[in-house]
Amino acid sequence: MKISNDMSGQSATSAPNPLPVETARAIIGRAVSRVATAERVALRAALDRVLAEDIVSPIDVPAHDNAAMDGYAFDGATLAQGGAPLTLAVAGQARAGHPYSQTCGAGECVRIMTGAPMPDGCDTVVPQELVTRVDEAVTFDAHRIERGANCRRAGEDIARGGAALEAGRVVRASDLGLLASLGVAEVAVRRRLRVAFFSTGDELRSVGEPLDAGCVYDSNRYTLHAMLARMNIDALDLGVVRDEPDALEAALRAAAASADVVLTSGGVSVGDADFTARMTSTFGDVAFWQLAMRPGRPLAFGRLWPGERGSNQPSAVFFGLPGNPVAVMVTFYQLVREALLTMSGATASAPLQFAAASRVPIKKRPGRTEFLRGVATRDAAGHWSVAPTRSQGSGVLSSMSEANCFIVLDHDRADVAAGDAVEIMPFDGLI
Repeated sequence: MKISNDMSGQSATSAPNPLPVETARAIIGRAVSRVATAERVALRAALDRVLAEDIVSPIDVPAHDNAAMDGYAFDGATLAQGGAPLTLAVAGQARAGHPYSQTCGAGECVRIMTGAPMPDGCDTVVPQELVTRVDEAVTFDAHRIERGANCRRAGEDIARGGAALEAGRVVRASDLGLLASLGVAEVAVRRRLRVAFFSTGDELRSVGEPLDAGCVYDSNRYTLHAMLARMNIDALDLGVVRDEPDALEAALRAAAASADVVLTSGGVSVGDADFTARMTSTFGDVAFWQLAMRPGRPLAFGRLWPGERGSNQPSAVFFGLPGNPVAVMVTFYQLVREALLTMSGATASAPLQFAAASRVPIKKRPGRTEFLRGVATRDAAGHWSVAPTRSQGSGVLSSMSEANCFIVLDHDRADVAAGDAVEIMPFDGLI
């Protein structure tokens, strides 16, 4: 995997104007590229993997004309010749796996079950509830049926030689069933993206360790692990790294040597103890490190080398995320996730957003994009409304658990009055 040289090369120790979120997304999009390596895996191992090539159907689906419902199959030409009601003799029966082996003649029909192959000479099915059967004959109103009704044609779902699934698709459960219906036993997928991550901070303790005075448990590695796992990414947890230059440099170089992407949390602001941004000036490039967004202003993006900056060794994409837990999640979903999808070879699509009425006024100043945690509801008439959670602090992780969506207030948006429309991004399918 390579990363483009399309970097601004800003000094990590300078204080540039914060970038608008859309500008940052564009820089990231130009700078990352997909992993090149592919592998073949068995069908059941393909769930949540990214297809490396189009799946071309070796058969027609369905494989033959078949009945869409239980009823009686017959030649639809009879509809134009006969009157109403129309009476046909029952010549036999067809069931799924047990086709009628003869040709259905003029004035005849075949009792047929859903999914059974259409008998020779038949192209129409009259549903069983529309007929009256007396002994071996059925009668029905011919005016209620059109020729070709209730007959599924061979290849109408997927034709032989057609693309069943396209490269770049993340394989879902329904896709496994589709592939199995084609008789496909294995598929080519992109290799899983490797992401190394760690937290920085002398105050952080891992779960299970004693909590000393002035210390807090590290939650960021757990949310990062979970978010990466949801994307079926090969995640490497490097633990907690001290706020000490040598330790940080060693951790960053080791991470760059072992992964396609390096994620850190903490250490990208301008405090005296925040070394990460400064360290990248010796063995990395930083495209930007401040964004016009809330939460998530201190976010660094660039690349790292295991050796010297600009060496021939492969570089790793670098995201230096904020330290506050909510800001970690917001920046991951708004900036990192799309980059990881692109690098995984997936055809990325923007997360679902739609309008909802704000139930309360919201203070907002133009000049930054805000992602508030919100609780959206729909009333009996189908109208959506939303309100922010009780606390919007970037360290209040419970607000993410309480919320079911982001309220997205764009860069140029000002104050929101109660009743105004806002954009919401549901967590369902995202988180």
